[in-house]
Amino acid sequence: MYYEEDFVEEVRRRNDIVDIISSYVNLKRSGSNHVGLCPFHNEKTASFSVSAGKQMYYCFGCGAGGNVFTFLMEYENLTFVEALEQLAERAGMELPAKGDSAADRKRRDMRDAVLEINKLAAKYYFSKLKSSRGKAGYEYLTNRGLSNETIVKFGLGFSDKSNGELYRMMKSKGYPDTILKETGLFTYDEKRGAYDKFWNRVMFPILDRNNRVIAFGGRVMGDAKPKYLNSPETLVFDKSRQLYGLNFVHGKQTQGMIICEGYMDVIALHQAGFTNAVASLGTAFTDRHASLLKRYTDIVYLCYDSDEAGVKAAMRAIPMLKEAELSVKVIDMSPYKDPDEFMKALSPEEFRERIKNAKTSFFFEIAHIQREFDMDDPEAKTKFMNEVAKKCLTFGNEIERNNYIEAFAREYGIRVEDFRKLVSYHSAKMAGIDYEKRKKERAGGNRQEDGLAQSQGIFLTWLSKDAILFEKTKGIIGVEDFIDEPYRQVAEMIYEQYAASGAVEPAAIISKFESKEDQSLVAGLFNKELKAISRDIEQQKALNEVIRKIKKNSLDYRSRHVTDMKELQQLVLEKKKLQALKITF
Repeated sequence: MYYEEDFVEEVRRRNDIVDIISSYVNLKRSGSNHVGLCPFHNEKTASFSVSAGKQMYYCFGCGAGGNVFTFLMEYENLTFVEALEQLAERAGMELPAKGDSAADRKRRDMRDAVLEINKLAAKYYFSKLKSSRGKAGYEYLTNRGLSNETIVKFGLGFSDKSNGELYRMMKSKGYPDTILKETGLFTYDEKRGAYDKFWNRVMFPILDRNNRVIAFGGRVMGDAKPKYLNSPETLVFDKSRQLYGLNFVHGKQTQGMIICEGYMDVIALHQAGFTNAVASLGTAFTDRHASLLKRYTDIVYLCYDSDEAGVKAAMRAIPMLKEAELSVKVIDMSPYKDPDEFMKALSPEEFRERIKNAKTSFFFEIAHIQREFDMDDPEAKTKFMNEVAKKCLTFGNEIERNNYIEAFAREYGIRVEDFRKLVSYHSAKMAGIDYEKRKKERAGGNRQEDGLAQSQGIFLTWLSKDAILFEKTKGIIGVEDFIDEPYRQVAEMIYEQYAASGAVEPAAIISKFESKEDQSLVAGLFNKELKAISRDIEQQKALNEVIRKIKKNSLDYRSRHVTDMKELQQLVLEKKKLQALKITF
């Protein structure tokens, strides 16, 4: 979304930087400025300075600085537009780009009304918890080990059995059913009329990053079902974009974020000092949650229940977190089921040790896979090793993949080279490469390359020795014509090097390959005893024959995989021209 420069400047002018920053940082006046401890790095002596006159801040310790937008973006992990809109709302300014049609105004008014009703409901539930009618809820929370300070911090409340009281209160304040229906707080029935959705439950207000109440969760007293009831999605609540407890998280979390399953897990961890704990809201973890977390950290600790359901939830979340380029570790809480139970039995120090010893997601997944195999059975153990080898191929980064190959080999007591060969086998298989054929080619010396492989090797050797071939064969043969591996990989590197520098460096290409076998095979391509290309008729005839063989194989391959008729006709024409091909030097 784009906002005019004049509007942006007006928002900045209406938000005094000292007022904004002092709501996050304890500032003291020092001359014409205000100073405090920098929120962007650890320090004992105040070096963070805020200037009211210049409407800017600067830290003499770490060099962080900027205006009111910069501060909010850095501290709250917001985009510029999000910071602008938050400050505009704080200043009571209308956002011009949001539209001014009757429908736009009606929607904005409805959202504002829903937020106001949610705020009133949160106060209502909180007051009920502290009343005589909320005794059951209050005792439940204190018996779960929550302090009064924690109850207040999370705004916990109670909905008693007097079903309909909240509805009547909202009606008395003049809110019509057309708005109340949009809150998700009430159920409408033709026979029973309107009544409160939540009753006889401990209430958990859900807040957004601006600390506005956007929804609720309720835990029933007793054994009624469902055990937990959550608000439906509304104009202000999208569960796939929210995480419980995220409103308490500010700035980049270098120590990582902890993902739990439920409200009580998050609250128990916060009470123990782990204020970087959050949970998804009555829904499975999504890729949107992963993207949201990426804005706050680079590492995530999964702290799901240790039962089978928790393990499955972790297995589903890991790929999404990895896709968001987050490092993922899994905390082992055994023999306890969840963080809440763990904290009651042990201590925050013990939990820090569990974080320290958390498994990488790779080894967590492997442990889960291993359950399916009898490791005392040689055949089953081999199948397990094959599954792990396939799992290694999910690492796109070559260095990271090698590190995990080595780590697995150490953990399971097998030779690194043996396991690396198994990974290479599955890599070739997934790419549709005849691995047995490659093994024969690798044998070198005593075994002859087949005609096509030999032709590809010869031409690559010529390319590396005589740069004139690049120009002479341009438009005739290229990387796409090398079908087999590793010839195609080598061709890509040779053409790339020539395009960049006009020369080929064989040593640099060889070092790109992992195994000794591959390196030997590639080295062989650059060490064939060939005469330099000359005007000798027989030599040129041999070169043309090599090119025709490679090109014909390429055209045949493309013909077998083409589906477009026009493209197929074009390939047929190219094949006809192939016999007349003649390159001279």
